[in-house]
Amino acid sequence: MDPSQQIRAMITGYRVSQALHAAAVLGISDLLAAEPLSVTDLAVAAKCDERSLHRLMRALASVEVYQQLADGRFTTTTLGDQLRSDVEGNALGLAALVGRPYTWQAWSALVHNVRTGENAFSSVHGQSDFEYLAEHPHESAIFEAAMTSNSNQVAASILQAYDFGRFDCIVDVGGGRGAMLAAILRQHPSTRGVLFDEPHVVMGPSGPLERAGVQDRCRIVGGDMFDDVPAGGDAYMLKSILHDWEEPEAQAILRSCREAMAAAATLLIVERLLDWASPSVPFADLTMMVGPGGLERTTDEYATLLAATGFRLVRTVPTSTDFAILEATPVE
Repeated sequence: MDPSQQIRAMITGYRVSQALHAAAVLGISDLLAAEPLSVTDLAVAAKCDERSLHRLMRALASVEVYQQLADGRFTTTTLGDQLRSDVEGNALGLAALVGRPYTWQAWSALVHNVRTGENAFSSVHGQSDFEYLAEHPHESAIFEAAMTSNSNQVAASILQAYDFGRFDCIVDVGGGRGAMLAAILRQHPSTRGVLFDEPHVVMGPSGPLERAGVQDRCRIVGGDMFDDVPAGGDAYMLKSILHDWEEPEAQAILRSCREAMAAAATLLIVERLLDWASPSVPFADLTMMVGPGGLERTTDEYATLLAATGFRLVRTVPTSTDFAILEATPVE
């Protein structure tokens, strides 16, 4: 594409996001998993208007998510398979989240956010995104499914990069539904876990822990990480937590962990790093600015944050994804 075509494709990229969101919500890839279907049969199965569904399928076929066969039936592709619920590490939860109205409404205030520094989400909704999710259980469930989807997508690379088996008990602070902790416990049968998050997040069905068959080795605790976190772990993991917050709140979370940790315990921060030159991280940083009001950080910025809260950064472990593992220890 020439520059004119390229910039227009970027400008209209929202159309692909919304089409993928629609396919995810309608369960199209699951319906096509067994065999190709005509639009008529697909519309019946998905409970959709046939003409409108055909237009959606034609659009998604143009970007190779689905394929239209010579006889007119549609089939899924390797891209479309990423929206199947039975594919490990699928993107179904993320696609279901990005098209939610409250998310798009927040992004509509990006210009306001950049001009004034006021968080876009709060300026639109009159409350933080975490407050909003706590008051809207249906949206919270969709959000947690997306976070589980994201964890499942990167879990294998994190497990390959770092030996979690050296710990007897891992406390997953802000661990959501437990997808990352479940993957760790499944790979290391002698390790125990504590899943800690807000009560409305962790007190539902066990989900990933049950599917991994590790729920008997994991204690589930509800609470507020700004107040205190469970004691007794020899490792404390914060995956995709600190990037949600500016410095005062991030320091409060780290201090809660420090108070709960023994001198020999290890802190593990799993986050994207701005100085590692992945092209997706600056846009992840924009997502933090618009949504929770946090930010992605550089390695040095994390080192400074740790030093201010009683920790020393020991090493940074890369993975094959955008994420890195920052290992820190308490300072006496």
